[in-house]
Amino acid sequence: MTRTWIQSAESVTSGHADKLCDLLADSVLDAVLAHDRFARVSCEVMVTTGMVIVTGQITTKCYVDITAVVRETIKQVGYNDPTTGFDHNSCAVIVMLGEQAHDVSLGVDRKGAGDQSVCVGYATNEGKGLPMDTHYMPVPTFLANSLARKLETVRRAGKLPYLYPDGKVQVSVQYRNLKPRALTHVVVSAHHHAQADLAKLRRDIKRLVVKPALAPSGLLTGETEVMINPVGSFTEGGPRADAGLTGRKITVDCYGPSCGHGGSAFSGKDPTKPDRSGSYGARWAAKNLVAAGLADRCSVEIAYVIGHAQPLAVTVDTFGTGKLGDDKLGRILQEVFDFSPAGIIEDLDLRRPIYTPTAVFGHFGRPDVAFSWEDLGRVEALRPFLKQARKGGK
Repeated sequence: MTRTWIQSAESVTSGHADKLCDLLADSVLDAVLAHDRFARVSCEVMVTTGMVIVTGQITTKCYVDITAVVRETIKQVGYNDPTTGFDHNSCAVIVMLGEQAHDVSLGVDRKGAGDQSVCVGYATNEGKGLPMDTHYMPVPTFLANSLARKLETVRRAGKLPYLYPDGKVQVSVQYRNLKPRALTHVVVSAHHHAQADLAKLRRDIKRLVVKPALAPSGLLTGETEVMINPVGSFTEGGPRADAGLTGRKITVDCYGPSCGHGGSAFSGKDPTKPDRSGSYGARWAAKNLVAAGLADRCSVEIAYVIGHAQPLAVTVDTFGTGKLGDDKLGRILQEVFDFSPAGIIEDLDLRRPIYTPTAVFGHFGRPDVAFSWEDLGRVEALRPFLKQARKGGK
């Protein structure tokens, strides 16, 4: 029986109020890690009209001018024009930080997890056969991030000088028998100057953003409905229009609606927090397992408890596509990967200031950044188990 359905995914640019908070939190994290790789950081940010609040816990031996980091990051995003209602010079920056709780610190010192956490990693080969590499990501999520990244790249390059930093995109992909067949809808909402010509904006974004970002997938057709600024003008955006908080775009950060999520945000957290390192380790394992041919689609769920070095559980779900049973694949992954927070930190070299680029356009499946958790170096260690499966191993 032929099954057809539509799946959608969204993404946002760095000027979106919530994403700006993620970016600020990770910029603070990187600024600290650049001087103290063993710092403990759990930074939260809120933005609203004319104000940034930085709070949370940071324990470090170094000094970082957090206010300066915040202002410089806002400037780089493009909020350097008072007409947007939010700019790096005039906004108030309030810093309210404490240190990590002593009891939590003791658990981390013993190489235990810095928090309890449920972490989910996912990979799929559903994009195999398309004319572009989707990096083992769900196609709607990959395309949404590609579209948002193109919107930002074009704005930063000055090709659309009437644009402000805020932007949102959404794509809808039609599937037939588990494979993506066509883009049915594309939505772009771009923050712009009050004087911008809306008709020109729509033509320019379709020509310079939508087609270059999506046509290489082979899914953009003459029947795809492209909606650009569907409500009309979008002159009030960013923190002037919406309060922003870290962690409100965790589905955008990961895999869109294609799989579940552990529930915890990543940005602003150092890797001793398994919310982050565990999720990176789970993606690493899932991607290598699918790349090795042991499944077409795979979710890896890891559960941690604060202060404990080893996870409570590692659960694999291949949605009926595994070449071996899911329980067997779970045991195999635990042979090939060290899922302890300390092991993941060591194997992926996570005590570095590498996190600012993760804050926008997704933490996974990024063709523009070589993240260590996207590496396929464990495929060769997994391939012998594929041979075992072909011989009828259970």
